[in-house]
Amino acid sequence: MNIIICGAGRVGFTIAKLLSEQEHSITVIDQSSEDIQKINDSLDVKAIVGKATYPSILEKANASESDMIIAVTRNDEINMLICQIAFSIFNIPKKIARIRSQDYLNPKFTRVYSKENLPIDVIISPEIEIAKSIQRKLEAPGALDSVPFVNNKIRLLEILIKDDCKSIDIKFNELTKKYPKLEANVIGINREDKFFIPKKTDSVKSDDKIYVVINSSQMAETLEAFGHKEKISKKILIIGGGNIGYNLAKNIEETLETVRVKIVEKNKERAEYLAKELNDAIIINGNGLDEEVLVEANLDESETVLALTNDDEDNLMVSVLVEKFAKDQKDTDDKRTMALINKPNYSLLQSSLKIDDLIDPRMNTVSSILKHIHKGTIENAYTISNGEYEVIEAEIIETSELINKELKNSNLPDEIRIGAVLRDKKVIIPRSDFIFKKDDQVVFLAKKDSISFVESIFRLSSV
Repeated sequence: MNIIICGAGRVGFTIAKLLSEQEHSITVIDQSSEDIQKINDSLDVKAIVGKATYPSILEKANASESDMIIAVTRNDEINMLICQIAFSIFNIPKKIARIRSQDYLNPKFTRVYSKENLPIDVIISPEIEIAKSIQRKLEAPGALDSVPFVNNKIRLLEILIKDDCKSIDIKFNELTKKYPKLEANVIGINREDKFFIPKKTDSVKSDDKIYVVINSSQMAETLEAFGHKEKISKKILIIGGGNIGYNLAKNIEETLETVRVKIVEKNKERAEYLAKELNDAIIINGNGLDEEVLVEANLDESETVLALTNDDEDNLMVSVLVEKFAKDQKDTDDKRTMALINKPNYSLLQSSLKIDDLIDPRMNTVSSILKHIHKGTIENAYTISNGEYEVIEAEIIETSELINKELKNSNLPDEIRIGAVLRDKKVIIPRSDFIFKKDDQVVFLAKKDSISFVESIFRLSSV
């Protein structure tokens, strides 16, 4: 596909890198000559310095021949205008815009995003996506992430293997015998910062991050099999009442009735807004790094602490204070801490600061955008391992060459691993003699280099 990306920041750069590696034809536009130079030095894409709202610049980017435009500049209004011009003058078929302002995202005003008004096909809100991502983690205590597929019948769990996990060094074919009723499939392992697709004779090691596709109804059993018995937190403390903290608290109120939320927000006007908009959450106006404020917020009683301010350093410091307030080592181990981090280098501090999870808004946004790139019957996709791999949900249609083939005879490349299949509302973990049928909904792992092959075997045709 011919794709124009407007905005060469971290998100734009990452999308350009991943899509160019998938052999799409990419053009990147940005006003910053420095950011464009970085693109030119690093990526095999066309890069243009200029305003993407100028029709002449879009014309230079060959917009009339483009299949898609992705507007991820730092300004909502510019992203909207880019989509309008892309449609009105160049008739680009698919238009994706990143929009941050909550006012633009108010459900009351969704009718504005139509061909007659603002022709945006897909709106990506990083704050809403991150709030959803955090909620998924809260719903699967013990997992680093939990991603729903096929109407939440199938889930992808990312699990850290700790020293006390009883499944360490047991080969996967032996684990299958040990847990015969468990519908779970380990499709990937990240070990010492190297990702690989495991064989039957492989096993998990301490400090591995494993990716497991499971029957959603067996989440607790799967986590326990890999050494996690954590309970869902009932008392949650959020430091930072910005859009992420607000959306998360709102989601929790709507879906997790027994969970109690407190929010510490430094800005008085914002704190008053939160108090007005949220029904059950307790709002405390104060600095989340002030120990007296944390005492008032009952930090010592909180089971999960989320540092979600706009300042990376403040978020890291909150995690340090959590450890300081802990009564003993067990209290520290029992608390779950998550911190929002924009600067990738800070991930090196995760283990030394004892942060359970670092939330990377860039990869959340990138993953949200990439799932709209694929053609046809690919319904959902989730990016892992810094974009090297995707976990994809797709439906087998009658023209697919997989129909009536056994898995062992399907000639799938080594970098593709079938995780689970939903057939007639039943989750199946496929073995080598599994035969694909029409209408099967398949969840599988694919390396970025094999995405074009994936699109071909599922016979995808439309943008």
